[in-house]
Amino acid sequence: MINFGIIGFGLHAVKRLMPGFALAKNCRVTALSRRDLAKAKESARQHDIPLAFDSSENLCRSPQVDAVFITTPNACHLEDVLVAASCGKPILCEKPMANNADQCRQMVEAARKANVLLGVAHVFRFEESTAWLRQELSTGKIGRTVFARSEFSFPASHGHARTWIHDPVISGGGPVADVGVHCIDTLRFILRDEVLRVTARGISGEAGEVENGAAMVLEFSRGTLATVAVSFLAEYRTPLELVGETGVLWADNALTVEHPIALELRRGGALVETHTVSNRLAYALQVDAFADAVEGKAAFPIPGEEGWRNQEILDAAYRSMKSGKTEEVRNLF
Repeated sequence: MINFGIIGFGLHAVKRLMPGFALAKNCRVTALSRRDLAKAKESARQHDIPLAFDSSENLCRSPQVDAVFITTPNACHLEDVLVAASCGKPILCEKPMANNADQCRQMVEAARKANVLLGVAHVFRFEESTAWLRQELSTGKIGRTVFARSEFSFPASHGHARTWIHDPVISGGGPVADVGVHCIDTLRFILRDEVLRVTARGISGEAGEVENGAAMVLEFSRGTLATVAVSFLAEYRTPLELVGETGVLWADNALTVEHPIALELRRGGALVETHTVSNRLAYALQVDAFADAVEGKAAFPIPGEEGWRNQEILDAAYRSMKSGKTEEVRNLF
C-alpha cells in the first residue's frame, strides 16, 4: 500500500482525486498540504487524512509519505517537483506539466539526477473510452486516419473556483493549456503518432488575461490532420471523432468521467457498431498505476518526458497565436 501526499489540496483534489483514491486498490492518501495551515487541517479533518502541512517541503520530508501528487497551480509545479525530487520522493504531477517547455526540461533533469520517478497525470489515458478508440483504430476498423477532431469546453467565468486560471503568470495560458493539453495528449495516444506542426487562433480574454477559446490544427507525422477546439465560454462537452478512409469512430462525450459513454463505428453513413463504457475508474487506475511503478511492478505509462512533449506542442500553439503562422514543434529526442 503506497501512501500519497497531495501537494496543493484544492478543488481538483476534492472533486476528482479523493473519489479516485477511494476506489484505488494499492494506495491511499496520508497527507496533504495547503498554504494556510488552518485550512490544511480542516481539509484533513473533512477527508479523514492523518497529516496536514503548510508547505510542500514539510510534506515531502514526512516518513509517512511514499509518493507525492502535485496539484498546485501550474506556475508552482516546477518548484514543487524540485523540492520533492530533492527529498527523494516519487512524483506524480498534474497536467499541464508546467508553464513552458524549459520548466519541463528542468523537472525531468532533476528527477533523473535524483533517480526518482516522475509521472504526469494525463488521466484520460486510463479511460475505457480512450482504450476502445485506440484499439479499434489499431486493428484497422476505419483504415488510415485522415482527420481527427477533439473538443473540450466548460464554462469558467470569473466566478469559477480556480480563480487563478485567468492569470497567465500562474496558469501559463487559458483553455489551450488547461484542457487543450488533454485533447493533444489523447490524440497522440490514440493515434500513436507525434505532432510536427501547429497552427492556432485564439479568442481574446479581457486585457491582461488568458485566451477564452482557441482552435488548433495539428499536423501529425503520418499525415493525419487533427483539429482541437477549446473554450472557457461554452457548455461542458468533450466530443472526439476519428475519420478514416473506410469508416468513422465517434463519441459524443469521449473524455467525461461523469456518466456512461456511447462509442460508435460508422461506415457509409450507417451505424455498424456501438459500445457503451464507463470511465468512472480512471482516477483510481491512474494512482494505482503510479503506485505499482513506485513498487517496481510496472513502468508508469506517462513519464515526465510525455508531459514535456505535450508542453512543446502547447508552446508551439501559443507561438502560432502570436505570430499568425504555422509553428514547428521542437523534436526532443
